[in-house]
Amino acid sequence: MAFKVLVTDSVHEACASVLRSKGCIVEVKQSLNKEELLKAVKEFDAIIVRSKTKLTRDVIAEANSLRVIGRAGVGLDNIDVAAASEKNIKVVSTPQASTVAVAEATMALMLSLARMVPDAVKSLRDGLWLKNKFMGFELRGKVLGVVGFGRIGKAVAKRALAFEMRVLAYDIKDVSGEAALLGVEVVPTLEELLKKSDIVTLHLPLNKSTHHMIGEREISMMKDGAIIVNTSRGSIVDSKALLKALKNGKLAGAALDVFESEPPQGEELELVRLPNVVATPHIASQTVEAQVDAGIMIAEEVLKALNTS
Repeated sequence: MAFKVLVTDSVHEACASVLRSKGCIVEVKQSLNKEELLKAVKEFDAIIVRSKTKLTRDVIAEANSLRVIGRAGVGLDNIDVAAASEKNIKVVSTPQASTVAVAEATMALMLSLARMVPDAVKSLRDGLWLKNKFMGFELRGKVLGVVGFGRIGKAVAKRALAFEMRVLAYDIKDVSGEAALLGVEVVPTLEELLKKSDIVTLHLPLNKSTHHMIGEREISMMKDGAIIVNTSRGSIVDSKALLKALKNGKLAGAALDVFESEPPQGEELELVRLPNVVATPHIASQTVEAQVDAGIMIAEEVLKALNTS
């Protein structure tokens, strides 16, 4: 019997192509509402999502035939993994697919903030020539603190070293061996990293221990005039504390691709409008290469899980 697979969100068409080539019946339905999603989990053997579809406990509770949930990308905060486990539903993902894309986006945001690229571009489009207004700073010689030294953290470190930055790393796991190979210094505590870094970049999953990991207390430990870069998950940073620090001058700037509410609301709308903030709408993994890789990889992972479940 052919497996029935539902693809939601904007997963690359390569995903459906791979699944169909293996005999699966694939339906692509983007932007399902809650009622449609509750019905879908009763009808399909597998569901493949990105970050938009929320597979919460109440949705998973309705899953009669669902055997696999596939997340095309990194991060499982939109899936209740515990609820899925209780129903023997496998959860698979493709964190490796977007490593280069996110690392490059992190550097792009960092450079855009350092050289005031968005404002300079806008001024020229507005017919102005404000060459003397846009005095930036170099990344060379700056201390970059990488919080979370997994795939993406290591990829960012490699690129930062090429810019002649000094790179520090903090992780709850022992990463000393991998760091030493790259020429990265490991610090034993988050506090030490925050105190020593000119720029702090975050590369962590969102969970109970990382929610608001960077709040008012942590920001107070940072150097005056330091910068925060976040391309992981918005809720790792307390947006109210960040807004306050950017407005009172404690921090010189922030480069953000992710937000606690997406699209931004309330304080975060004020945050993205600040002149010392460079912000993008969660596009760090949005490259052709990353999306094709994620589509193919998640199809393969789902097939493997279906055939062994």
